[in-house]
This record gives sequence, C-alpha cells and structure tokens, in this order.
Amino acid sequence: MNLVKNYLFSLIKNSYLQNDKNIRSFMDKNDEASVVDLGCDDGIRTKKMGLFIGTKKLFGVEVVKKRLHLAKKRGVIVSECNLNNVLPFRRNSFDVVHSNQVIEHLYDTDTFVQEIFRILKPGAYAIISTENLSSWHNIFALLLGFQPFSMTNFSNRGNIGNPLALWNGKITKNSAIKSWQHNRLFSYRGLTDLFNKHGFDIERVKTSGYYPLPGFFSKIDPLHGHWIAIKVRKPKEKK
Repeated sequence: MNLVKNYLFSLIKNSYLQNDKNIRSFMDKNDEASVVDLGCDDGIRTKKMGLFIGTKKLFGVEVVKKRLHLAKKRGVIVSECNLNNVLPFRRNSFDVVHSNQVIEHLYDTDTFVQEIFRILKPGAYAIISTENLSSWHNIFALLLGFQPFSMTNFSNRGNIGNPLALWNGKITKNSAIKSWQHNRLFSYRGLTDLFNKHGFDIERVKTSGYYPLPGFFSKIDPLHGHWIAIKVRKPKEKK
C-alpha cells in the first residue's frame, strides 16, 4: 500500500511541477509589464513570476489576511478583496493577469472573468490554471458513485465523499478556511468556453497529469489531463 501511495504522490508532485512549467511557457518577457496575481497567497509565486517576466511592477489580490501580510512583506502591492466581487482597479490597468488554483474556489465566476477582462489592457493576456473536472481519475470516481477527487474539499469537516482520496476523512489546518474550499470545477471545454463567451481569444491550452498513468499521456489527450492552464487574450480595440 505504501508503494502505491508513494507512486501516486510522485505523480501528483510531478504533474503540479509540470503545470508550473506550462504556466511559465505562456509568459512573455516584458520588463515594463504591469502584473496582477489574483489570489496571490503569500507572494512567493508572484515574485517568481515577476523574475520570469522580468518586471518589478507586481500587484496582488488576497482575502486571507495572514497570507496578504506575507505577500506585502515580499514587496507585492496587495489589495484585500473577495474575488467574487468587483476588483479595486481601473479599467485597462494591466498587461498580465495571473490566477493559479483560484477559480475553483469562487461562486461568482462570471464576475471574476468579467473583471479580468475589464482590468486587462486591450491586447493584453491572462493565464488561468485550475483542476480539470473531466480528468480520468475524476470520471472514474463518479462511475464508482464517489465524489470527484478534485471536489472533496468542500467542508470544514475535511475531505469528504471519496474513500480512495489520499486525504479522505482528514481535517487539515486549511479545512476551516472557506475561501480555500472548492465551489466550482470546470472541464477543459467548460473553462475555455467560459472565457470565450466573455470576449477572450483562447491562445494556448496545456494540461498535465494523467492519473494513474505517467503525465506524458496528457500531451496526447489534453482533454483528460488533471491540471489545466490556459492563456487568453483580450482583443485589441478596433480603430
């Protein structure tokens, strides 16, 4: 059993690292770029993103106060805001919007996407990443009558509804933080269609993780990979 768990943990870790690589591959070098990280947490990833893009103009939005203060200490200009609401930025403010593992925690995803569109400059882009509802391990869980693996953390009582989940029944320090619980999951097509319906051009999509098989298979069949990363662009204004 330990061998199986170790194997599964290694798949998850490697797929998450690959998702980070996929996200970085979407970033354009621009030392003048104004970047906002929606759900910036403690700011570590925000700072790394700034280094990769080559800019120091880093902004963030965070709702968990302890994480917000950590991000501020790292030099990120952070606003406290619930991402289900209107964002505290002017129209056409940013060259890059980034949000990793956040959209699944929201209940008003239309407002979230509309606000991304509003604060982006014309011709600028956003990078969004989340878990894929249509990944094979989630589909398999549903066939067994279980909660999808990606939708077990919806309660302060810990992970619920899937006895095969690695953290099933365990209450962690994060369980009580409502903003860290999952509310909505998207399939590959659902996520891309949502952004398309809100006026974005879908530029690139990559997935990683293909449990219980090696992650290589997500390149062959991206519709069923675990982590989705998309790059979308706000069209330039017509003259």
